[in-house]
Amino acid sequence: MPAPPPKSPTSSRLRVAVFGGSFNPPHYAHVLAATLVRSMGEVDRILVVPTFQHAFGKPLAPFGDRAAMCRLAMGWIPGVEVSEIEADLGGDSLTVRTLEYLTKHHPDWSLRLVIGADVLQETSKWVAFDRVRQLAPPLVLGRLGVPHDGHGGAIAPLALLPEISSTQIRDFAAEERWGEVAARVPADVVTYLRARRLYDGYSGLANTKLGTQTLRSVGSPAGAESTRPATPTARRRRDP
Repeated sequence: MPAPPPKSPTSSRLRVAVFGGSFNPPHYAHVLAATLVRSMGEVDRILVVPTFQHAFGKPLAPFGDRAAMCRLAMGWIPGVEVSEIEADLGGDSLTVRTLEYLTKHHPDWSLRLVIGADVLQETSKWVAFDRVRQLAPPLVLGRLGVPHDGHGGAIAPLALLPEISSTQIRDFAAEERWGEVAARVPADVVTYLRARRLYDGYSGLANTKLGTQTLRSVGSPAGAESTRPATPTARRRRDP
């Protein structure tokens, strides 16, 4: 009998996909992306990682609310976990810093980074994208609205995800057009949005006039995560 093939040095490592984003709010395209990655068979686990503080200064709803909505939207999917690592790290959320932390504290993990094909044209704006690619080779997911024959100098995968605008969802929520929201957002998240009223007063058209603190403070729950970087004594760092 021939000897079995030698095991790959990474065969015993846990294959973990990091799926980061603002999730402001999480919608059906995010849910479909998570289930698509799980069904591809290339990873054992997905970490959904909400951005704590946007590196480009974009206004965000409170972190605690976005993390809660991610759990409602994707926490039920087997093998998917929502991580608050970027709140624990504090400050501006940088993908390279998050991946460095995960690599250091979980040397038995083999990381991949989930990104949409539309993000390919924005990687020049990222901090140390070459290092990001080294730490966690990207799993690029195609989406409608991104040409399949090429995009941003790279070949985009076949579009399997719908084109859904979070900005439009926030506008619909601000206008209480809940039917439009429900067509794009999981039911439990819609219920949460209606109860929390996170985007009251929001207008995507006036987004540049809204201060970050203004949007973040709308509907902030008692005991929610602070939107300011935590001091070492104020927060105990947790592994994801």
